[in-house]
Amino acid sequence: MYNYRKLTLEQQQEVVEYRKQHLRPWHSLPHWDYEGERQFIISATCYEHVSIIGKSHERMTECESKVLELCEQHTTALYAWCILPNHYHLLVRTGQIRLLRREIGKFHGTSSFRWNGEDQQRGRTVWCNCFDKPIKSHGHFWASMNYIHHNPVKHGYVERWQDWPWSSAHQFLEQAGRETAEKLWREFPILDYGKKWDIDPEQEEEDEDPIP
Repeated sequence: MYNYRKLTLEQQQEVVEYRKQHLRPWHSLPHWDYEGERQFIISATCYEHVSIIGKSHERMTECESKVLELCEQHTTALYAWCILPNHYHLLVRTGQIRLLRREIGKFHGTSSFRWNGEDQQRGRTVWCNCFDKPIKSHGHFWASMNYIHHNPVKHGYVERWQDWPWSSAHQFLEQAGRETAEKLWREFPILDYGKKWDIDPEQEEEDEDPIP
């Protein structure tokens, strides 16, 4: 959505036409219902990146608790998570991605109603969407892990991973050890990871020049 806003009107029309022709959602990434267990990075963002989750520490903890509860029920492994004031990320393994998305959607609905009531802002749009991307390789997995744990530092909330309380970073560092964590950080850097997150990967590939 955010990349879409940077396009010219003509480019936006081209994107929408492409999505119509390929039976995709007009303004969001498609959700694929994969068979069997796979690893996914899942991201959800507050609308316009407003810090609605971060209204209070209690709300941050509430969001984390509910998301972890859903992962416990509908994933076979939760590798990493991070809850920030206006978005969250998960790295999971599941054979129920469709069900997990549905349950996350229910949580977004109930939390929107409750938080809007608490903030006296009935009708406010709280969540933008929930996106899930399959992990494609060993390197993609560890880059995703590093990206999630580094997110609070990236956004300037803390200086060290372990200083952010709503994250699996402290647990990861305790289990893996600092030496291993630093080795993985060097071997699998995040670089531009997270940019163009709202672009349909299949469309992006089709737009690239073919290799002769």
